[in-house]
Amino acid sequence: MGQCGITSSKTVLVFLNLIFWGAAGILCYVGAYVFITYDDYDHFFEDVYTLFPAVVIIAVGALLFIIGLIGCCATIRESRCGLATFVFILLLVFVTEVVVVVLGYVYRAKVENEVDRSIQKVYKTYNGTNPDAASRAIDYVQRQLHCCGIHNYSDWENTDWFKETKNQSVPLSCCRETAKSCNGSLANPSDLYAEGCEALVVKKLQEILMHIIWAALAFAAIQLLGMLCACIVLCRRSRDPAYELLITGGTYA
Repeated sequence: MGQCGITSSKTVLVFLNLIFWGAAGILCYVGAYVFITYDDYDHFFEDVYTLFPAVVIIAVGALLFIIGLIGCCATIRESRCGLATFVFILLLVFVTEVVVVVLGYVYRAKVENEVDRSIQKVYKTYNGTNPDAASRAIDYVQRQLHCCGIHNYSDWENTDWFKETKNQSVPLSCCRETAKSCNGSLANPSDLYAEGCEALVVKKLQEILMHIIWAALAFAAIQLLGMLCACIVLCRRSRDPAYELLITGGTYA
C-alpha cells in the first residue's frame, strides 16, 4: 500500500516537473510582456522600481526550468539528496513569488498617484510640430486607448502647444477612427474621443501588474503541490523498509 502511494506521488511529481518547464516559459513571457508594455507608458510612470516584480518573474521563470530538471533527475534516480535539494529550492522560489505578489499589490496602489504626477508634465511639454519621445508617447497612448487629454479633450486648451498654434484644435491622435474628416477642431467635439487618458493609463498599468500577481499566485500553488509530493516520497522512502529493499535490490532476512 505504501509502495503504491509512493509510485502515485512520484508520477505526480514527474508530471509537475514537466509543468514547471511550461511554467518557466509562461513566466518569462509575462515578464517580457510587462517590459514591452511598460516601455510604451514609461513617460507617464517615472518609478522604474515598478519593473522589479517583472524582473523577479523572469528570474523565477529561468530558475523553474532548472528546478524542473533537478526534480526529474532526482525523482527518476530516487535521490534523497536531490529531492531534498528540489524541495529547498522550491521553497525559496515560493517565498520569492509571495514577495512578488506583495510588491505587485504595493506598486499597484501607487500607480494612480505616480501617473497623476507625471502626466501633467508630459502634456505641458507636448510639441506636435517637432515631436520628441514624450510627444510621440502622448499620440501613441491617445490612439491606442482611444482617449484625449488628461481628463477630457478640453485639457488641451491649457497646454502651451494649443496656445502657440492658435487654431483651436487638438492633436489628430484625438480623432475617433470613425471620423474620417476630423482635423482635431474643437468646433466638432463629436469627432474627438471624449474620455481622458489618465484613468485609462492607470487602468492599463494596474492590469499589467495584475498579470504578474496572478501568474505568481498560480505557479506558487503548483509549487506547493510539488513540495508536498516530494516530501511524501522522501518521508515514505525513509520509513518503508520494503521500498528501501526495492531500491537497493535486497531481500528480507
